[in-house]
Amino acid sequence: MPKRILQGVVVSDKTDKTVTVRVERRFTHPVFQKTVRRAKKYHAHDESNAKKEGDVVRIQECKPISKTKRWEVIGDG
Repeated sequence: MPKRILQGVVVSDKTDKTVTVRVERRFTHPVFQKTVRRAKKYHAHDESNAKKEGDVVRIQECKPISKTKRWEVIGDG
């Protein structure tokens, strides 16, 4: 099964080798037929500490690295 790839914005880079990425998705509400935005935050592994707050990045699923990290940064968005 292929690994999922998401694109989002780095909202925090305070932890070592970890960035917090905010991924936004848009969908049409089933009743009101209006476009709705929902966001979720993911902790992603950034080995080189290269990404800073505000950067647009792509993250990919990976094996668990820690209690909360199951994603890794694969490049710029």
